[in-house]
Order: sequence, then structure tokens, then C-alpha cells
Amino acid sequence: MRIFVVLICNLALFSVVYGAQKQENKPQPKKQPQPAHHPAQATAHPAGGTGAKKMTTAPSGGQKLKTRQTSTAAYHGQQGKKSQTSTATYHGQKAKAAQTSNATYQAQKAKKNQTQAERQAAKVSNAAQVKGAGKPNQANAANGKFAHGKPFKQQHFNLPKQPNTAKAPPVKFQQGRHIAGSQNWQGRQYTVFRNYKSEWHDRNWWRGHYGNNLTFVFGAPYYWNAGYWFPAWGYTPNAYYAWDGPIYAHNRLPPDQVIANVQSALQQQGYYRGEVDGSIGPLTRGAIADYQRDHGLYTTSTIDQPTLQSLGMS
Repeated sequence: MRIFVVLICNLALFSVVYGAQKQENKPQPKKQPQPAHHPAQATAHPAGGTGAKKMTTAPSGGQKLKTRQTSTAAYHGQQGKKSQTSTATYHGQKAKAAQTSNATYQAQKAKKNQTQAERQAAKVSNAAQVKGAGKPNQANAANGKFAHGKPFKQQHFNLPKQPNTAKAPPVKFQQGRHIAGSQNWQGRQYTVFRNYKSEWHDRNWWRGHYGNNLTFVFGAPYYWNAGYWFPAWGYTPNAYYAWDGPIYAHNRLPPDQVIANVQSALQQQGYYRGEVDGSIGPLTRGAIADYQRDHGLYTTSTIDQPTLQSLGMS
């Protein structure tokens, strides 16, 4: 009896399993794939005669994986295309900017070089005009051979009554002072410089020795001797002198007018940039020295005969 019951139970179980397998093998209507973002919908179908229910699920894992791969590939493709476009645009703009910057730099460099070349050419031209061709040298100066410049028309200047001591401070008297460097100036035209020494005498002495050969500039007395004006130290104890030494004077022009004409001549040639005031201060002596060096003359830094001849004033 027990064996019979077991056989009946096994038979019933086999029937149930067989019915379920038959139901699964039965062709099912084809379902349309659902979009990935919609939730899966479950539908119940009768499972044969067993009364069992089967739930249908969302698209299978293979379909989801395929859809995800397609979306990922499209996304990366768009990103790659966008990146390539942005990179190409960036490099194009960078190259264009580099070309523009380089062109601008080259243009500015060329302009700068051109300006420097023009400035150098102008400088050489000006130097040639100032120095001129065939300038005399110091050997000629020692032998008494001097170049005569283009004649300079002398004129009379209206000069101030008082000196500008800020630009031309007074020099101090030194008994027996000689002109520094004059022992090296050869030639008879420089004898007066080699022999000069400061002397102090009272008014009576100066009048007794030079009488009518005295003149006054800015209240200070000068005496005339051998074509030069010299300071008469002691005639007026507090007299103002901007220079202690000889001043050559063609046609016996007074010292201030000689100085003013030399200042004007040097001003026209670009050596002197000060005021024409008839005072031989440091600025005027510096301009004279520059002119003398450029023209092969001894650098006396004052008005001498060779310098006036070179300026065309003698």
C-alpha cells in the first residue's frame, strides 16, 4: 500500500513538471522592445491547465547591453568629434596669433633698425659738416699754418650791463699764475699764452703804463697789448673776471663784443647752446675747446688768433 501511494505521488509530480515544460516550449507572440527608460511591465498569462501564472519581464540583459554600448559609442564619438574640432580651432587661432605677433615684431624691429641707421647716418653727416675736409692739425698750428674759415660778419650785440655770475662765476686772483698746458703750445701765435702771468697793480700803475689802452667790461678794466686784452688786476680791487688770461681781439673790439661774436659763431655751428651774453664762462670755454679739438687746434679753451682765423673772424 505504501509503495502504491509513493508511485501515485511521483506520477502526479511528473505530470506537473511535464505540463510546465510544454507550456514553456509553446511559441509566444513576439514582443516589441521597450525603451530603456520605461519601467518593465508585468503581464500574467495562464500557464496551461496548471493554473500557474508567468510574469513577463523587461528586455533581456543582452538587449540592454547592446543599447548601452550603442549610446556609449555615440556619446564618445560626439565627444571625440567635439574635442577634435575644439583642438583644431585652438591650434588654428594660436598659429594665426603667433604669425600676427611675429609679423608685428619683425615690422617693429625693421622700423627700429631703420631709425637707428638714419640717426647714425645723420650723426655722421653732421660730424662731417662740423669738422669739414682737410682740417688743420696741431703740427700746422705749431708751424703757424691755419685754415681760414668762411668769413663771418661781425656785429655789435646789445649785452646786459651786469654779468650772470650763476653761469659765469668770477675767478680768483693768483699772483704769478701761468696758464696750465701753455708750455706745450708751440708757435709764435701762442707766445702770449706761454709768457702770461697774473699781475696785481694799483690804478696809478695801470694808467701810467697803458693809459688810453684801457677799457671796461662789466665794470672790470682790461688793458690792450699785442692784439690781446688782459685783465688789469688791482685797478679795481673787486673787479669781476670770468677768465684770467689773454683774449684775442681783431680790430680792437672790446672783450665782451669779441666773446659775443664767438658765441654767436659757435652757436650757428652747434657747439654753443647758451646765451649770447659776452661773458667767457665755463659753458663758453667748453664750446671753444670742443671746436678747437675738432679742428686740430691747440685746446686753449679761450679766444686765440688761430681760433678766430678758423671761424673766419680774422
